[in-house]
Amino acid sequence: MSPLRILLVDDSFAFLESAARFLALDARLEIVGRVLSGEEALEQIPQLSPDLVLMDLAMPGMNGLEATRQIKAQSATPYVVVLTLNDGTEYQTAALAVGADGFVTKSEIGTALLPLIHSLFD
Repeated sequence: MSPLRILLVDDSFAFLESAARFLALDARLEIVGRVLSGEEALEQIPQLSPDLVLMDLAMPGMNGLEATRQIKAQSATPYVVVLTLNDGTEYQTAALAVGADGFVTKSEIGTALLPLIHSLFD
C-alpha cells in the first residue's frame, strides 16, 4: 500500500517543521507539501494531489475555515483535518460546518492525530 499523501497548511514555519518531523515517524504517511496560507493550499492541491490536508484555522489572508470550504466545494477532494490552538467547541462546530473531516487541537496532536488519520483511511 502506498503512503498517504499529506499537505500541511499553517502560517508558522516552526510548526510545519515540527509537524512534519512527527508525521515522518509513521511510515504510512508521506508529507508532499508544506504551505503557509489557505491561498497557497488551494494552488498546490491540484499539483500535489494529497489524500489529506492538515489545516490551521488562524492564518492571515484566507483563514483555514474559508480554505476548507473552498477545498470541499471542489470535486474529488482530499480529506481535511483542522489543527488549531483554539479548543473551543465553536471552532470545532465551525470547522465541521464547512466540511472538515476532523478536528484536533495542537495540544492533542501527539495522542489524537494519528488515530484520527488512520480512522479516515482504514
